Amino acid sequence: MSELWEEYLRPHTVAEALEALSNSPQPACPIAGGTDLLLELQQGRHEPVRTLVDLTEIAEMNVLEVCDEELYIGAAIPLSRVAASKLVEVHAQALIEACNLIGGPQVRNAATLGGNVAHALPAADGTIALVALDAQAVVASPEGCRRVLLEQLFLGPGKSALVIGHDLLVGFYIPSRKIGQASAFKRVMRAQGVALPILNLAAWVEREQEQIHQAHIAIGPSGQIPYRARTTEAFLEGKTFEAGLIEEATISMLSETHFRSSPQRASAEYRRQLAGWLLSQTFTTAWERAG
Repeated sequence: MSELWEEYLRPHTVAEALEALSNSPQPACPIAGGTDLLLELQQGRHEPVRTLVDLTEIAEMNVLEVCDEELYIGAAIPLSRVAASKLVEVHAQALIEACNLIGGPQVRNAATLGGNVAHALPAADGTIALVALDAQAVVASPEGCRRVLLEQLFLGPGKSALVIGHDLLVGFYIPSRKIGQASAFKRVMRAQGVALPILNLAAWVEREQEQIHQAHIAIGPSGQIPYRARTTEAFLEGKTFEAGLIEEATISMLSETHFRSSPQRASAEYRRQLAGWLLSQTFTTAWERAG
């Protein structure tokens, strides 16, 4: 018996996992990579758990495929597999760039995209990329499966809308890439010591020759949940991509975002100074890829 839990279950279907989470000795908690959960249990930063429910052998949580013009990524797939996928490279380049920046190789071999989202940090790299890609999450419960916009899974820093024992994050749907569309992800972080970024940003763009037909911008941390800069997106749509446009977009983005100071990472003012450069670098990369 582990000192951190009493039972360890390995269901093979979503239904079995939901049954285990609701009817096993409580508290019960899902686990896949466990890179956050196990550390929090060891350090006493997570409430005690009697039962761990391993999700890594559930088939539909390990599928990565394109179906009906959508890319589906199972929530239990390790980040290293997401980052190495040719399908993800074609349809969601921003997600590859984000996954490749999470932890080191050993962490990426264990950590999952589902865990990155379920941990509910507003500037998690995988989450910011998914938000810009307009991803939807598949959530299973005893009442059935439903799709929700990714932002709807967040209540605040470290607070997920997923109800443990009732909800299970199964996977993600991302619209497949069409001609003239592309994405990119970049971040700024301290060289050592703190894993979370000072600032990160993902951009998705659809272009028609030199005109921005549609744009998505996600930035973190800005507020309590992952943030879509929708006012700035609306400003960019229909504009010609030319000199001075990103500077104007930066003014718009700074007017709608709310950076805060962090003793471990950066001041709000420093983040505001970085935001324009990061928007320029990321959006321009997505724009060039779309061409």
